[in-house]
Amino acid sequence: MPDDLIPAMELMADRDGERLDQFLGRRLDGASRSQARHLIDDGLVRIDGSLERQAYKLRFGELVAIYPREAGPVEDAAEIELSVVYEDDHLAVIDKQANLTVHPAPGESQPTLIAAVLNRWPEVSTIAEEDSEADPLRPGLVHRLDRDTTGLLMIARNAAALRSLRDQLRERTMDKRYLAVTVGAPDPPAGLIDAPIGRDPADPRRMAILDRARPSQTGYETVERFSDASLLECKLITGRTHQIRVHLSAIGHPIAGDAMYGMPTPLIGRQALHARMLTIRHPATDESLTLEAEPPADFRSLLSHLREGELLLGDQPPPRAQRGSADTVNRRARSSSRSRRRRSQRIR
Repeated sequence: MPDDLIPAMELMADRDGERLDQFLGRRLDGASRSQARHLIDDGLVRIDGSLERQAYKLRFGELVAIYPREAGPVEDAAEIELSVVYEDDHLAVIDKQANLTVHPAPGESQPTLIAAVLNRWPEVSTIAEEDSEADPLRPGLVHRLDRDTTGLLMIARNAAALRSLRDQLRERTMDKRYLAVTVGAPDPPAGLIDAPIGRDPADPRRMAILDRARPSQTGYETVERFSDASLLECKLITGRTHQIRVHLSAIGHPIAGDAMYGMPTPLIGRQALHARMLTIRHPATDESLTLEAEPPADFRSLLSHLREGELLLGDQPPPRAQRGSADTVNRRARSSSRSRRRRSQRIR
């Protein structure tokens, strides 16, 4: 967000101890709590100039600034080739290619996946008229993948399907598995990374592990080891922006080719992250549905080079910022949480 951007609205906290998302839902006319959460997650809300999490407890008199979105109206439909893994009257699942942004964003000039969705399934454009929580700029979109992350992505074709799939995400009954190639080998080879993630106050394009941020959990298991890299299967327990990328970087094993949270490699020109498997309850029949997508050619080529003994980093030295194992990151997160509780108790 530009430093000189003027807030669209400024509100003063009129209740002590009220959650930020509840405050916005109450004070913004016509806004649901879910819409308030979108504003917070997208970095459009600041408290006395600082980014805070949804559950932040306001103090009476604090100034809450809401900034405008820079994205324009819903983009026009565009004919972009899509690889459709599954499709019926309620749901579509796409195997998204790399170098394709999912939805309009500031600075994005090329047609996005949403333009292709509108072209193939134009009925999704009316979903927001039937569902107040639906984002009209992201019609039919259930979840997101980063521009250069490939794999399975869900599109709801009607409002009822969107509500069902959204509820499954909230209740964490959906199983999403990813493949990732990382620098080095995690120790232990399998584990759970439990560390809160929020938008980086120093750079709103990035996410970071922060004391006061949303709880975030990623399970991982080593599938294969190479000379200076590993192939992991990751399970998303929560679904924060850049979650797997941030968590693996935090334990000292960033994803290969991830220029934002790690370092580039000559073996692949993007982050080596692929949404491989998805298990959901069908939004109309409630039957279990499991879908899979094999990694694309550049990911398979990377694995072939590593299996032949090539080094992921070539002549580059390994990353210096080795922050420790998953257990270390988890302990730090729990320690920060305990410290926050102690400070809160002293204040009361």
